[in-house]
Amino acid sequence: MTTNRTDVTLPELPGILTADELAETAQSIADQQQRNGMILWSTGGHCDPWNHVEAAMALAICGRFDEVERAYDWLEATQLGNGSWFNYYLANSVKDPRLDTNVVAYVAAGVWHHYLVSGDLSILERRFKMVERAIDFVLRYQQPDGSIRWSLDQRGFQETYALLTGSSSIYHSLRCAVAIAEKLERPNLRWELSTGRLGHAVAHHRGSFAPKHEFAMDWYYPMLSGALEGEEGLARMDSMWDTFVMGGKGVRCVSSEDWVTGAETAECVMALDALGQADKALELLTWTKAHRQSDGSYLTGLVYPDHLTFPDNEATTYTAGAIIMAADALSNTTPAAGLFRGETLGEALDLAGVACDVSAQDGCTGR
Repeated sequence: MTTNRTDVTLPELPGILTADELAETAQSIADQQQRNGMILWSTGGHCDPWNHVEAAMALAICGRFDEVERAYDWLEATQLGNGSWFNYYLANSVKDPRLDTNVVAYVAAGVWHHYLVSGDLSILERRFKMVERAIDFVLRYQQPDGSIRWSLDQRGFQETYALLTGSSSIYHSLRCAVAIAEKLERPNLRWELSTGRLGHAVAHHRGSFAPKHEFAMDWYYPMLSGALEGEEGLARMDSMWDTFVMGGKGVRCVSSEDWVTGAETAECVMALDALGQADKALELLTWTKAHRQSDGSYLTGLVYPDHLTFPDNEATTYTAGAIIMAADALSNTTPAAGLFRGETLGEALDLAGVACDVSAQDGCTGR
């Protein structure tokens, strides 16, 4: 089992973030970890497995492997019989029993990231069963067009639609799951085919997803996930830059409000980096300084022009985690720094040119 290491080189971006400042940020995340390994959003708040994994990834970057192991131990202990997790947990109970496919899938990205940072192959061996069960659960809800239904309620009722943000994130998680299986010499053709179908849908079938155009994540997640790259990705980024980006402030969570969120800003930084726009990404990350608190934690959101916090004075571990991951990506510090650039992932199957199940009238641009 890996343990905390003092010889880890932490990310550093001169003039923006020092290694000591990132160590403080990692400590602010660790302070929210419960005895059972669960990482809360904030003091007295709840936990969801997606953001729990995001926080664990940030802790791994900072060499806090004891806390990372405890985080994945908690996931193993709470994984349901069907391979999923509930949507929200409190310290001693379940807050929201919905099963969200994106929330479930993200464990694959976290486990692959933990392996990359630590170099410890036993992590993949020990966590593979958990990942396998989670991914098999998610793929039960893949639709004929490749998209994945976003959730089931507590009665088992399936939502009939897919979300672009969720399916984009699942696409990246599936690529990580495929990488884990290949590293362990357990290749899974079904996973690979499902990944190709999903990536094709995200890149070429916008009509397969519920319209959520007002949310920034629907804008940049196809690029962050690697489903939309190159000129197409750059064109999409440019097309809504002025809609979602407040100059000198950051990324709006929703296009209709001057509410800038630290996590969306940091994720957009990584999406820009994945598109080869490192200078633009670096400038965007500097704007998150306004969210930083004296203890190294980061405010969830700021409302302009009055510079009000929203939610009121809330600092969240997932925001801190996204900042650390963005700093790692831009500084190229850990072996996982290029994860969202696809550097440690094999090429996903390219289904462009292959007859898909969606007609040309529905807007397939990759046939």
